[in-house]
Amino acid sequence: MSSTEKTKSKLIKPQVLKGFRDYLPAQMMARETLMETAREVYRSFGFSPIDTPALEYTEVLLGKSGDETEKQMFRFRDQGDRDVTMRFDLTIPFARFAAQHLNEIGTPFKRYHLGTVWRGENPGKGRFREFMQCDFDTIGTDSVMADIETLLVIHELMRKLRFKQFVIHLNNRQILNGWLDQHGLLDRATGVLRALDKILKIGREGVIAEMESQVGISAAQAEGILKLTELEGTATEILDQLQAELAGHEVGLAGVNRTRTIIETAIGAGVPQERLKLDLSIARGLDYYTGVIFETFLTERPDFGSVCSGGRYDNLAGLFTKQELPGVGASLGLDRLLAAMIDMKRIELRESPADVLITVMDNDRLADYYRLGQELRDKGISNEVYPENKQFKKQMKYADRKGFRFAIIAGSEEFEQGIWQLKDLKTQEQSALSREGLFDHFARNKYYTASGGFHLSGSSPARMTPNESPSKDT
Repeated sequence: MSSTEKTKSKLIKPQVLKGFRDYLPAQMMARETLMETAREVYRSFGFSPIDTPALEYTEVLLGKSGDETEKQMFRFRDQGDRDVTMRFDLTIPFARFAAQHLNEIGTPFKRYHLGTVWRGENPGKGRFREFMQCDFDTIGTDSVMADIETLLVIHELMRKLRFKQFVIHLNNRQILNGWLDQHGLLDRATGVLRALDKILKIGREGVIAEMESQVGISAAQAEGILKLTELEGTATEILDQLQAELAGHEVGLAGVNRTRTIIETAIGAGVPQERLKLDLSIARGLDYYTGVIFETFLTERPDFGSVCSGGRYDNLAGLFTKQELPGVGASLGLDRLLAAMIDMKRIELRESPADVLITVMDNDRLADYYRLGQELRDKGISNEVYPENKQFKKQMKYADRKGFRFAIIAGSEEFEQGIWQLKDLKTQEQSALSREGLFDHFARNKYYTASGGFHLSGSSPARMTPNESPSKDT
């Protein structure tokens, strides 16, 4: 066997595991656009960044997760024979973090955390085994104000991502638990809520069947639960019905009143009423939720599921500390939302983070090209100097493939005349400008950033479609 054949026989097939993926520049820059938007929104409400390890002791993550969650965990023994697990979400690690660093952070404490999590679930549309979560939480207070702010952050996040057609669904575990308690089913609450959480996947009859076979309640009892979740009307009308239904039950009525306060305050603060829906069918399968629950759906593409979910978890940190640390928060499903945005053509993919390509037409003028590039960057205009003196046609083909908005062109004749040719690659218009005229042109046209056109250095690396800019009604 020749040396070439031996080399070929040793080649490893380049591939990724099922449910995992690589990100090419266009997808990665679109991803970063969403991440930067999330950071901007979270910080605007006063949330501070933290980070935690990807790997935790299994006992930390298994504390309150149910059987369904445990099945999806990437769990193994490390080199020190310790039982460890890749983090399933960012909420339980945050509870551990808060208990461990309580003296340093104080309460109430508001944090956001953008990090990768791992779940061994079946991959599907917008669903992967490795994905990014963008969490924000307030811990150390049980005030309804923290619940309200969580809702406002979700709304602002979707608005800043340039969505208009979305609905935030709300529920409250206290309402469901109150009803179950009234009917002698509180000891079955965990199973009931897990089955109810699957209603979009398995449908009404599937939920009833699961409640019968796995929860151990009758078909009539399951039917009663579903009828409760199917109450119709405005949020106020449904809450009024629940007020009568739960008369005399302290916990259930507390849930009704708290939910009413959340919805009415959010509307009074500027959230359009049509973007809020009281939905008793959402249950959030994770066991640690104790109060209000949020799930956000895209009106045009509900098949992508909830793109921003969360709720109140008053007992979660009790796993790690005797001090009460009630909390509330939510998580943006970044990869799921990005898949939806790409599918809906709501985000314009591009391969280069720079706005301007400086073509190279004269090797004797390399210093001039690079000097111009630096002067543009000093003025906040991202750019790239083409790395070779190739045919102009090839450089333009490169500019088109990478998604540049402008090309700056200068050869021997332009240098002699002291001008630069500026070509708008979108309109194909071209004009000859002096150095000062070039800078003035970009200064005058910063409006492109706000209208969804090219961005200046430091702004989002991918473009969201201009017709989805934030509305003025909120």
